[in-house]
Amino acid sequence: MNCDQLRDSYELYAIGLAEDPERAEIRAHLNRGCEVCMEGVKQAMELTALLATTAPPAEPPKKLRGRILASVGAERVGFRWAPIWAAATALALIATVYFAREDRRLQMDAQILRRALSLQSVELTRLTSAFAIVNGPETKEASFGNAQPQPPRGKVFVNPRQGVLLIASNLPPTPAGKMYEMWTIPKGGKPVPAGMFQSRSDGSAMHVRPGSVDVQATAFVAVTVENEAGADQPTSQPIIVAPMTR
Repeated sequence: MNCDQLRDSYELYAIGLAEDPERAEIRAHLNRGCEVCMEGVKQAMELTALLATTAPPAEPPKKLRGRILASVGAERVGFRWAPIWAAATALALIATVYFAREDRRLQMDAQILRRALSLQSVELTRLTSAFAIVNGPETKEASFGNAQPQPPRGKVFVNPRQGVLLIASNLPPTPAGKMYEMWTIPKGGKPVPAGMFQSRSDGSAMHVRPGSVDVQATAFVAVTVENEAGADQPTSQPIIVAPMTR
């Protein structure tokens, strides 16, 4: 098991209630000096110690004590309440740790759900922009890659008010630390950065640069491979060049 799989068992391990295989796995991680598990178990022990010290001492009412003693036929003198209240405190501690762990798990699930919804919202916005560009009456279209033996192939759509859309296939993955960068290249001018993107595992890619574009002044839409931080001007030969002057 890895550290993420063991994370929810740290508190139970700290109070001695973890079961195998989690208990054996945590012990093995600790024995080999796993920093993640060592820190997790340390924090769990600190939490359980804090919870134990914050539990207020409780003394049962005398009448209740008398009724319990009478019901079991025990003498008042010599009866020890400490083990009972120690067990009750331990149960309360276990319950607190359990519900704290469940609360943390629910918070993590909520974060994952919010992230998924955010990604869906971003993708929906991107698709909406793409459809607006493709279906715009003023959109110009250009193909690329058809004359090469093993090229990235696809089309570029440019709309003066909606922006630029690039759809490509056969686009290989970039090396580590690199990304694709799209450029709009005006006639007789310097390339203008138009956003970073990556291809999917199947070699396809769709990239949208929303916003107004001077279509008449745009000579080419190009793509280069740049550092993932992006570049102000191309630093490599374009692997995609789509002429917009036809």
